Parts: sequence; structure tokens; C-alpha cells
Amino acid sequence: MYRGIAAALLAVLLLSAQPGRPERRWAMYEREMQNPADDPPDAWDETEFAFARLRYRSGRDGGFRFRSGSRWGIDANKSDRQFLAGLRRLTRVNARSVEQIIDIDSDEIFNWPWLYAVGIGDWKLTAGQALRMRQYFDRGGFFVVDDFHNEHEWASFMAGMHQIYPDCEAVELRDNDTILHTVFDLNERFRVPGLNVVHGDQIERGGIEPHFRAILDDKGRVIVGIFFNMDLGDAWEWADIPEYPEKYASLAFRLGVNYVIYSMTH
Repeated sequence: MYRGIAAALLAVLLLSAQPGRPERRWAMYEREMQNPADDPPDAWDETEFAFARLRYRSGRDGGFRFRSGSRWGIDANKSDRQFLAGLRRLTRVNARSVEQIIDIDSDEIFNWPWLYAVGIGDWKLTAGQALRMRQYFDRGGFFVVDDFHNEHEWASFMAGMHQIYPDCEAVELRDNDTILHTVFDLNERFRVPGLNVVHGDQIERGGIEPHFRAILDDKGRVIVGIFFNMDLGDAWEWADIPEYPEKYASLAFRLGVNYVIYSMTH
């Protein structure tokens, strides 16, 4: 019996040591993440949808170098995985349980039509990165940006977008816009605040008014969904604790679901 147990343990160890299958899928980036989580058992399953998070450069990271707790890694990767758990529960989308991290300098970006970035008010783009982002959109890519605040950060975000599309403009979403009604009818919307301000005035870094904005292509399709002066990432990340109010987490999940389904159907 003991020989059988030893053989079974050896098989498990050999399986875990297979090349390309580390114990944690994104261990190489966890130093840059704010809240890394353990991998679920199905972390390597192939699915029809994956939540891709953009690994971009920020001036707060020290120019174009990454450091511990980089801006791109805010709320990562617990936030992404809790949203994916909600997506799998609320829809029939065959979604992967873990995120896909995409470096902005990699052509791998073209393989992932859904892309998310947090703290984007600090991003810094090179000419090559801006060109790659433009090609991403031209090929049908969909980008969601979240958790940036105040007019300075807005200007920085739009400066990057103008490197990509010099003439692009952001618009306020209207109540009847399709993206707000793909699964859930979101006629009532309100600020989704971060955990650090949810029980106060909900204003973070001077970002007073919440905005649901978008950048459209020349056919009127949303290509960039913008959550400005809000923090959906925190709502997803802390939906499992009593301190974060359910009504904000619920809206954040419904918004995320709508945006995923819109990206897959438009």
C-alpha cells in the first residue's frame, strides 16, 4: 500500500514539474501585482473567452521600468478572477478562470480581443506602443479602462489615446446606448467607488463627478469603455467582504458582464 501511495505522490510531483506549467500561472509578474491570488484547479483550461489585462508603462513606475506594485497591477490579480467567477455564474460564456497578462510591447495583444487596464491616467506610450494599440483597435479589439481620477489623469489618458488616434474624442454614454442593455438594463447608474473611499465622500484623488464614457469607431461601435472617477476593480476585488456594500459590487459586476457581451457581439 505504501509503495502505491509513494508512486502516486511521485506522479503528482512529476506532473507539477512539467515545463510550461508553473505552480502559479503568472508567478513571473506577481511582484508587480497588488493582490496576487492562488491559481484555481482549472487555471490552464482552454476557453472561448479570457480577460486580458494590459501590462503598460507608467511614469509612477520610474519611467519605462517596472517595479514592485506597478500601476498596471493594481487590484491584480484577485480582482480579475473574482469578476471572472461572476461572469461564469451570470452568463453562459465559457470564460477562463484566470486572467491573461498582455505586455504592451508584445504582438500577443492581437490574440486577445478583450483588454482591461487600471490606473490608466498614468500611462506612458512610445510611438511603437501607440502604433500597436492602433492596430489592435483596427483589428476589432475592445478596451476597458478603469480607476483613474481627476482632470490631470484624464488629460494624461487622452494624451495617450491621441497618440493612437489623433482625432479621437470621448463621449458620455446615453441611457439608451446598447452597451448598457446587452444583458442587464442599466437605466440607473451611480458611482462605483473604491474600498478606501466607499464609506466617505467617495471622491478619490480629486475626481468629483463619475462618468460612463466611451470612444467610438467610425461606425459608432464602442472600442474603449471608460469608467472615470470610479473603481470597478475594487468592487470586484472586495465583493467578498462585508465592508464593501453589495449595491456597488452588484453594479460593477453587471457593468462588466454587459461590456463583455457587447465586445463579443458588436
